[in-house]
Amino acid sequence: MLDTKDRSNFTTDHEAFRDTIRRFLAAEFSPNLEEWEEVGAVPLAFWRKAGAAGLLCPMLPEQYGGLGLDFTYNAVINEEFTYAMMSDCLTLQTDITMPYILNYANDELKDRVLPTLVAGENIVAIAMTEPGAGSDLQGIKTTAVRDGDEYIINGSKTYITNGQNASMILTVAKTDPSAGAKGTSLILVEAERNGFSRGRNLEKVGQWSSDTSELFFNDVRVPVANCIGEENRGFIYLVSELAQERLSISITAQAAAQRAYDEAIKFVKERKAFGKLVFDFQNTRFTLADMAARLQIGWAHLDWAIARHVRGELTVEDAAKSKLWHTETQWMICDAAMQLHGGAGYMNEYPIARIWRDARVRRIYGGTSEIMKELVGRGL
Repeated sequence: MLDTKDRSNFTTDHEAFRDTIRRFLAAEFSPNLEEWEEVGAVPLAFWRKAGAAGLLCPMLPEQYGGLGLDFTYNAVINEEFTYAMMSDCLTLQTDITMPYILNYANDELKDRVLPTLVAGENIVAIAMTEPGAGSDLQGIKTTAVRDGDEYIINGSKTYITNGQNASMILTVAKTDPSAGAKGTSLILVEAERNGFSRGRNLEKVGQWSSDTSELFFNDVRVPVANCIGEENRGFIYLVSELAQERLSISITAQAAAQRAYDEAIKFVKERKAFGKLVFDFQNTRFTLADMAARLQIGWAHLDWAIARHVRGELTVEDAAKSKLWHTETQWMICDAAMQLHGGAGYMNEYPIARIWRDARVRRIYGGTSEIMKELVGRGL
């Protein structure tokens, strides 16, 4: 269980919300984790239960069915979901896809879509990555050609989180291919439209309960009104939301690192080697001490970053620094925690194996560590 008694951003209201999340996860998620990892997705029924419990999109204004809260409540959800070893599928909707619609879509789309997101009735994926274009938006080949009051979309996407479950896809497409990244638009594509199809549920190293897919667009027609915001301003919208996306990943990384450390402490205080507890070896204590110090620093920094974001002061560069540090630190702590388990750590029956394999992708998605270094370096 996460220790939050010294956290600077949270009140008794947050702690009551946290307790609700813990009870919900204990009843609805943890008993089903093994089954959902085998299936490769969190079922739609769970999304609706999470929505009914108020655990989706708490920042959404009350006029759309939300709770009208600030990002600190998103942070509580992220911490508890991740500590319980949930994949990052639900937090994607809460922190990343929903804000694009809330902040930039026209009123008709907001009224039609947002209430269904907070209820878990619709799941929205964001389709950016392509087989030949990852972090480089200029390399995107998917096009949306205007034909009267419709776009005709052609192209393919890959590694799309929630790709199997999604009923709506925020699609990054070129509406002006001659303008590079500045000719990019965000277009909402409903999954039932003719010409849209999904590939297989991709087999990943980790995050097994998160469905991840290839998506295909073959002359898919959607109304121009489904464009999120203004045409050709998709790149600007994407950049504008990066701070929250990368802060969200930082939070999940920190919570996962804490769970890895807690699992290591528990294991070494129970397992014996050479006639004494593994915990009693100096090397074990030194390793744990280093992990504990890094976690303490991480939580303090995370609270600083969350507070700045709530005030609207977290810059893209600060968020990049945060994602870089927290995901790299998470990997170090998860790997050290697995090492302290010895051979048992490589067995899937131990939680540390899941935590370790789920951790690896956070250094990649949302912008790789190398991209984060480049962004930070440009501002030096």
